[in-house]
Amino acid sequence: MRWRLTLAALLWAALAIFLPTAALADETPSPDPAATAAAPPPDGSYFDVTLIDKSKGKDGEPVADVTLEVYDGDDLVSKGTTDVDGRVYLEIPGGGTYTVTVDEDSLPKGVTLDGKASLTKTVILDGRQAMLFPIGTAEKVSTPLSERILQGLANGTKEGLIIALAGLGLSLIFGTTGLTNFAHGEYITFGAVMSFIINIQLDIPVIPAAIFATALGGVFGYASERGLWRPLRRRGVGIIAMMIVSIGLSLFLRSIFQYRIGTQNRPLSDYVVQKRVDLGPFSLTPKALAIIVICLVVITVVCVLLMKTRMGKATRAVADNPALAAASGINVDAVIRNVWVLGGALSALAGALLAIDRQVSYQMGFQLLLLIFAGVTLGGLGTIWGALVGSLIIGYVVELSPLLGIPADLKFASALVILIVILLVRPQGILGRAERIG
Repeated sequence: MRWRLTLAALLWAALAIFLPTAALADETPSPDPAATAAAPPPDGSYFDVTLIDKSKGKDGEPVADVTLEVYDGDDLVSKGTTDVDGRVYLEIPGGGTYTVTVDEDSLPKGVTLDGKASLTKTVILDGRQAMLFPIGTAEKVSTPLSERILQGLANGTKEGLIIALAGLGLSLIFGTTGLTNFAHGEYITFGAVMSFIINIQLDIPVIPAAIFATALGGVFGYASERGLWRPLRRRGVGIIAMMIVSIGLSLFLRSIFQYRIGTQNRPLSDYVVQKRVDLGPFSLTPKALAIIVICLVVITVVCVLLMKTRMGKATRAVADNPALAAASGINVDAVIRNVWVLGGALSALAGALLAIDRQVSYQMGFQLLLLIFAGVTLGGLGTIWGALVGSLIIGYVVELSPLLGIPADLKFASALVILIVILLVRPQGILGRAERIG
């Protein structure tokens, strides 16, 4: 009986010793070193390097346990190893020129750098200095020349049709009045600025804003003809003097636009960035396709009106011989007024389409004016179809010239060279009529 009491006492003693120890023991498993958070960046200056293997999936895969070293000349400044996120911070003492080197022997098997293993960078400002070592990036395959030519033709069609739309009004005005209007670029800018004001400041969608801007362009053309050009004609002011007046009007309107919207480019609220639609050999954004369709429809309608309607026949009669048209009972002033309204509306529509395609600038019309003159002159001044053909040629030349080795900054100059060459061979333009002078 005594031995049983002794055994029970020993059991209670054992429980008294081991139970508190078990109760106080930390049952939390030891942390996984791979799951710990990355070390925070240093307080001073440092290189921030992240190695990502882009060949592994869409987002790539971090490359860990790679050793990198920073040298100041031949002196080792710091050394580190990438963590599980492929990232490492390499401290540097401050400004200077440093060389960051990747130990290629520490790269995992099958992983190679796309570029050099050592990169040199001059540090001026303190703080974080990013450094990139490309890994697994796909080799860029050059686009075949045939595809680039087709893409250039597609872009040239859009540019040429916008130039033709604006040049149509310029050609009509020149054909009926003989005036080369150097303020025509500002009529284009007027449409873009009105689209911006109606869309952004009045919070109206882009398409109605462009329609309102086109209508206001027609009103602006009527007001300028009634308030400026008609009084000058009735006073017998010569064409040269009226051209000088148009230059002054251009400078005045450009200053007004600059004061109204500032010198920065202004985007519209919609259709700013769009993905291109693949159309087989080339690709265009939806707004570019819409611009091409709108230009084709409007130009076709205007040409049909000029060819088939009574107003169009009267316009062509005034363009051929104003005195004979007046003697035949045609109201020349009314025809010229209608031409200014139509020319102002077409120019404003071209400006609205330019604003949708790009952004609004106070001198966007002035920058396009030279190409408009080139297109209209190339096709034949005063001819409707000539303005269309010449503008398309200018658009194609501008877009395709970089493919021929001409610098992009000189592509507009290449269009003018083409203009000069063709006019040396055919001074009246492609579709213009040769006339006796003197």
